[in-house]
Amino acid sequence: MKFRTFFFIIACALLVCSCKSSKRTMQRDSASIVEENSQTEITVRTESVKPVDQTDKTMYRYYVIIGSFRVLDNARRQTAEIAKKGFTPEILENETGLYRISVGGYDEESAARSKIAGIRTMYREEHSDVWLLVRK
Repeated sequence: MKFRTFFFIIACALLVCSCKSSKRTMQRDSASIVEENSQTEITVRTESVKPVDQTDKTMYRYYVIIGSFRVLDNARRQTAEIAKKGFTPEILENETGLYRISVGGYDEESAARSKIAGIRTMYREEHSDVWLLVRK
């Protein structure tokens, strides 16, 4: 009986520690704001970004971000998977070296928010964490 109690305490401690470290990673990632309205929550982050593969690419004010990676090869693999779903993804790099996968760039915030709503409707569970990047 003591062994079970000891094992349970250790498992709980590990679970709590792992949750704290992931929260710290999210905080270091960039400053973000979670906006709530009557329909949904949207995370909004403001970052400086540049395209990875094209230097003469038109830059937009708002981007719909569907994935983030620290390793460029992982971002490229995910981009290929997302393209199979009919998206036109592009990889952006932020000032801290994170690679953001954008599935839409817009000059109007409302258009970007509409794209987010559409993705969340079509891919409820798979891409429910899609968010809005505002370019500095």
